[in-house]
Amino acid sequence: MQRCQAQGLTLGTLSVPRLGLLVCFYGDLELLDAALARVLLHQMIKCSRLRGFQAGVQKLKADLLDIATGNQTLNETLGSLSDAIVGLTLRQLESLSPEAVHGAIATLSQVSGWARSQVIILSAKYLAHEKVLRSASSLHVSSLSPAQQHGILSKVAGAGGGAPGAVDVPGAFFKEVSLFDLRRELGLNSTVLQEKELRRSQALFLYELLSQTSRPAELLSAGQLVKGVACSHIDAMGADSFLAHFQYFENNLSLLSPYQVNCLAWKAWEVSRSLTQPFLLAALPARYLAAVPASRCAPLLIGLGKIRLDSLVLDPHKRTLVLRKVQQCLNNSIADEYTVDIVGNLLCHLPAAIIQHGVSPRAWATALHGLRACPELIPEQRAAVRLRLLEQHGPPQNWTAETTKDLGPFLVLFSGDELSSVAAKFPDILQQAASKMVGILLPKEFLWAVFESVRNSSERGPGAAPSPGCHGVEAPSSEDIFKLAEANACWAPQDLRCLEEATFLRSVELLGAVRGFLRPQLTALKEKAIQVWDTPAYWREHHVVSLGRIALALNESELEQLDLRSIDTVASLSQQSEWTPGQAKSILQGFLEDSGYRIQDLKSFHLVGLGTTLCAMNVTEISLIQISEFRLVVARIGTLPCSTHVLAEFKRKAEVVFGDPTKWSSSDLQELGTIAAGLTKEELRVLDKDLMPYFQPSAIRCLPAEIFKVGPPFLKLDPISYHTRKQMAGLAFCRHRWLLLRGQRRAACH
Repeated sequence: MQRCQAQGLTLGTLSVPRLGLLVCFYGDLELLDAALARVLLHQMIKCSRLRGFQAGVQKLKADLLDIATGNQTLNETLGSLSDAIVGLTLRQLESLSPEAVHGAIATLSQVSGWARSQVIILSAKYLAHEKVLRSASSLHVSSLSPAQQHGILSKVAGAGGGAPGAVDVPGAFFKEVSLFDLRRELGLNSTVLQEKELRRSQALFLYELLSQTSRPAELLSAGQLVKGVACSHIDAMGADSFLAHFQYFENNLSLLSPYQVNCLAWKAWEVSRSLTQPFLLAALPARYLAAVPASRCAPLLIGLGKIRLDSLVLDPHKRTLVLRKVQQCLNNSIADEYTVDIVGNLLCHLPAAIIQHGVSPRAWATALHGLRACPELIPEQRAAVRLRLLEQHGPPQNWTAETTKDLGPFLVLFSGDELSSVAAKFPDILQQAASKMVGILLPKEFLWAVFESVRNSSERGPGAAPSPGCHGVEAPSSEDIFKLAEANACWAPQDLRCLEEATFLRSVELLGAVRGFLRPQLTALKEKAIQVWDTPAYWREHHVVSLGRIALALNESELEQLDLRSIDTVASLSQQSEWTPGQAKSILQGFLEDSGYRIQDLKSFHLVGLGTTLCAMNVTEISLIQISEFRLVVARIGTLPCSTHVLAEFKRKAEVVFGDPTKWSSSDLQELGTIAAGLTKEELRVLDKDLMPYFQPSAIRCLPAEIFKVGPPFLKLDPISYHTRKQMAGLAFCRHRWLLLRGQRRAACH
């Protein structure tokens, strides 16, 4: 801006549109009036095109927002604030009148990035004026909670005098339709299901139902219906039919379960050994893969490179044998970019030795790009990548800004000492790299390097009137918190206690999303929330929703103070999975007392919203749940990792819906999820062995330890007693799956 003024442009004569992307770096804020600030905010919409870190842009928008609303009320300026309005605090949104929200709805509904707590306030304001939330003005609620989806389905059912017709349920909502309702539905066909999102239990039932009247081509081409192809359907195909329809399976491989792929591989081997897609051999016993000649290595690598090996081959030992064949085909080296393309996703599984010594310099740049997309490299692979980067670029203290940018996601591979020079020279690049690693557990040394880079580069100091105990404490600013993302986990509890009120209000939702906060830090933030919002008895729904993980620090007494009459408030709490049994019980009882509902009054959307707090119910309470509501949400309850005795009681309710466990179908077992872990040893023993692959992994993890001491019957049966290879393969798959998951149960279930 100083350069513009040097050319004779002053604020009085400045043509704002000429600024272009320079507006993203505007600096002379003290010279602005409210009108020009609003003009600049509209110009800043284009700043999202910038490749650099957005922290500076966010701060500039916040400063301009303060100026733009300075001499007028927020009600008057709401429609003229551009996309910067997502920066309004909850308190500012609360101050809006329903009329102002209604008048500005066109602008509000076009802006993305609203936090859930903000949407709650704006929706309430709009409904206070309009009474109906039209779809054209739906405030960008990008994803409704499961409780909301079931609430909508219940509303449709009430309006229509019965269950919503599956034909009329939108694609994304369809997965919430219960198996019970599907079984009563008439007129379903493959065309109707083309755009629907299906749970596997729905697909299993629908494929079996429609296969009686429809040809395989119609069903296999009907979107996600391929999830429901059972091994019996694959076995029943003639050779010509199987080869004619194989492309449908290949095109939808990501939708198939490991068991389906296992059955598909055996069928392909029987039908035409010479035409079998080589990558399917990975699902068969290792000797089949070992026999693949060198002449077929290319199609084998291409096929394996297109799939996720972890989902195709569950057994770690078997995966090792597959990778040994891959190395043999590669001759332990990757010579060029073409080979990298052939290897595809296999790159993520290659041994450290190949990464370090087998990838040629010519292929390295392409390989490095591929390694960026790997979900998680093992320590040996990470060490090999780090050594290659050091060989190529030298130590981090010698890196240029361009090199540091290019290596963004690989900065986590370096030690704190190595990153200190990067943090000193290029703090913005380091912080930008960290901000892109959302939802990943990052190394502590990397987080500390990011944290120190922010501390050293920010202009912070004690507030004008620091809170007691905060003298000399440099409290985080809202800009610090935005830059740090997951590295906010490095703040000391005392730093968080000393947050200024305005900073807390602007940043509470960001802080509530930090996964790495420990109990003392969460407690400090809870205390700050009480200081700013008063005791939990005065908190409203949007306050509770904005807290995220911070709510975990509320003790049982504080949880009892919350106003929990809204199931949406409870649903936001139940999204957290770290509640103690006592806390969960307090939430459950709080909802029942505040809403006035008895357990027997709960609707399907209440049950979904209560989520993990249902695990705090006792046997008597579970027995009171209405079967008519329970059967609508079995699949959702079947995702809960409750204790064995709770799952056993839910299993007893499931018997009323699905009948005798010895007669359950594959779709029933899939629908029940963890509830199937409530089966007794005797019931497991008589369950049809062909159903074992349909036990969900979450259910196997939740089975009591004594089940594995005795073992389900199929773990002991001699597969030679079965008559066909396919039965042997299915049995072996079941045995491995159960044994593989048995050791994971403690970490997965209460």
